[in-house]
Amino acid sequence: MGTDQHGGKRAVFLDRDGVINRNVWNPAASQYESPLTADRFELLPGVLHALMKLQNANFLLFVVSNQPNYAKGKSSPEAASTIHRKLLSNTSSAGIHFADCYYCFHHPDGSNPNYSGPCICRKPSPYFLYQARQSFDVNLAESWMIGDRESDMQCGRKAGTRTIFIDDAPARRCQADADYFAKHLAEAARLILERSNSARKLRTCGT
Repeated sequence: MGTDQHGGKRAVFLDRDGVINRNVWNPAASQYESPLTADRFELLPGVLHALMKLQNANFLLFVVSNQPNYAKGKSSPEAASTIHRKLLSNTSSAGIHFADCYYCFHHPDGSNPNYSGPCICRKPSPYFLYQARQSFDVNLAESWMIGDRESDMQCGRKAGTRTIFIDDAPARRCQADADYFAKHLAEAARLILERSNSARKLRTCGT
């Protein structure tokens, strides 16, 4: 499934909050951030259709997300599990399957000693992308990393994927070092499919 002629499967690695679901306002932190409870979890418009198009094009789908709320004392592991189950419920009911979902629950400045300090898995580390390569035979050079933070772009670059930065604010785009930019996941999916089809045509002509 989705095997490139040069070996390995093509994949799309997706940051979660701000790409798949809405960030929500946290008055205590005075900023938008990941939801703390499942009732605040809401998919962004067009996400299901975009994921389905990528899946139908034989891309493996992965979630790769930093989730430090427990490390920071903002929520519980049970809340994180409930939110994850809601994500899977919303996507699986639409026929969308994630090959795996990778979460880093650590934070270098957390208040929970078991999840504080340096770790090997927090983006921009490409640790989880390397895990996917090993576990699912992913060809990282033919794969994509989509996110809304510079750490997502750094993660993708270190792993050797192409990168897409999600944001509709020109000022934030100027601060990101990405291969491509998109306003939302639907636009990112269109871009991936266009680039993939163009590359396939070039290879066919050069055969």
